[in-house]
This record gives sequence, structure tokens and C-alpha cells, in this order.
Amino acid sequence: MTQTVADDKQIKSVLKLVNPYKVPAVSRSVWQLANTLLPYIALWAGMIYLSAVSFWLVLPLMILAAGFTVRLFIIFHDCGHGAFFQSKTANDVTGIVLGILTFTPYHRWHHAHLIHHRTAGNLDKRGVGDVWTLTVDEYKNLPPRKRLFYRIYRNPLIMFGLGAGLMFLFMNRFTRKGFSRRERISVWTTNLGIGLLAAGLSYFIGFKTYLLIQLPVMYIAAMAGVFLFYVQHQYPDVHWYRDEQWDYTTVAMNGASYLRLPKVLQWFSGNIGFHHIHHLSSKVPNYNLEKCHHENEPFRNVKPVTLITSFETLKLRLWDEKQSRLVSFKEALL
Repeated sequence: MTQTVADDKQIKSVLKLVNPYKVPAVSRSVWQLANTLLPYIALWAGMIYLSAVSFWLVLPLMILAAGFTVRLFIIFHDCGHGAFFQSKTANDVTGIVLGILTFTPYHRWHHAHLIHHRTAGNLDKRGVGDVWTLTVDEYKNLPPRKRLFYRIYRNPLIMFGLGAGLMFLFMNRFTRKGFSRRERISVWTTNLGIGLLAAGLSYFIGFKTYLLIQLPVMYIAAMAGVFLFYVQHQYPDVHWYRDEQWDYTTVAMNGASYLRLPKVLQWFSGNIGFHHIHHLSSKVPNYNLEKCHHENEPFRNVKPVTLITSFETLKLRLWDEKQSRLVSFKEALL
């Protein structure tokens, strides 16, 4: 099975393959939390110590700390799916705390993310928890000013540079019309937690030093995280469908990528590259995704997106319904 439209019967049969991998192991979850959170704290201590010597010495640790921030976010992500611990309370408490460290309101983010899981690859239900993507016809029918805005939005420098930082550092700090009471409280409590942590650290190291460490770490992590999310559903072989053709299992196999990363990057990204399996069942803990992939032939045969080819996806901008594929602006306007 390659990652193209597969036989309906074959796709339905893969659902049962993920069932043995759904149950989280407390020992593995606690160990993963420890081997991520403790080094993250140690890196902060190292950055604080070295900042008194030279910020050039801090830069390599910032990059490492950003990697651990991405890994903390994956655990946060698993908690929201109820996949990291069997206990809902343990998932929620862990997720809320990690949401403070990753600048992301737990209940608000997961509300949008669950909608993403229910609508990924559905052309008629775009707009929540996804990357803004227009069809070729929609783009051509836009007035010039809105076309320009869309082009700016889809520019990699904007999407992964300016946009990623704004999302995590700024946009996540505010409630909006339509948020439920729980979502609003989630935003407020996350902001309070960030504020208390910032105040505590600033008391000992100074507010300027805190900002000079925290902002770059979060910015680098945000860029990496948004890029990972982008590649998960925006790649050459992806298939999207109109609502009447959309099916959860089909889209999981044909609309979510297998991003094959070097082992060190796979570790920092918490195996989220096995995204086809995650979309088959979000209850599979991240530490079981690779095992599920390698132990079942239908998953092993999925065509991977590699680190090198992932950068080729950056030119993809629009969905061409006639060709059933993502295309560049140049291809769309030929």
C-alpha cells in the first residue's frame, strides 16, 4: 500500500491493527516525561548560568531547549487525546502544566485539534485547526487584494517565521468570540501560569535575561512545530475529499503523512512523523507509533516523506480538484 488512494476494503482492515497499541504504559509515560522535562529544566539552568558569561554560549543550548520544548508539546498533545495516561485527571493535570511551558492553553487548543481530527482532508469543512488552503478555483475567484493576502500567508517566511511565533507567543494569549467558558478559563489560567513562572524566574535572573532566553527558545520551537504540522497534511501524495466522499479511515491513510526523520529528530518530535497511524487512532501513545508502524505490513508499505523531500512541499499552495493534488501557484495559473 503506497500513500495514494487505496482499496476501500484494505483501508478498513487496518483499523483493527492499531488496537493493541492503544493502551498507555504508566512506566513508559513517566519515563518519557522525566527524560524530557528534567533535561529541559537542566538546559534552563545552563542557559541562565552561561548568560552571565556570553549569550553566544547560550545559543546552542537554546536550540536544544527548543527541541525539548517540541517534545514536551507532543506529550501535551497526547494528554489532550487521553493517550498518555489511562487516568483522565493525570492527562489533564500533566497537559495543563505542559501547556504553560509550551505557551498553549490546554483545553482551548485541544478543542480545535479534535475538530481537526474530525475534518482533516475534508474540503467542505476547512478552517478549524488546519493550515489555510484554498482550491485553485477559489483562489482564481478572489479579488486581487485577497489573492495577495493569501500569497503572503502561504509564504514560508511568513508561515513558519512570523506566523509561528505570533501564534504561540501572542495569539494564544487571547480569547475570542465563540470560545466556550472552559476554553476561556484555559486561556486565562495558562496566561496566569506563564506570568507567575516569568515573574519567579525574573526575580532571580532579571526580566531582560528571562526574555532573552524564553523568547528565542519558544520562537525556534514554534517554527519547528508549525513546520511539522504543515508537512503532516501538505505533501505531494496527499488526498483530500468533498464531504460526501470523506471517510475518517481513508483520510487517515491517504491524507496524513509518514514523515521519516533522522532518529535524533524523530526523538525530539515524539514520533509524530508516523502521522498516518496517529490519525487512524489518536489513542495510540506517541511511544507506540513507531512499533505499530514497523510491526504491520500495510503501514510499512506507506510511501514516506523524507526530511529532504519535506522542503519540496513548501512550494505547494493550492488544491487542484481536477487533478486531485496540491499544486504551486505557477502550476495553478498555467
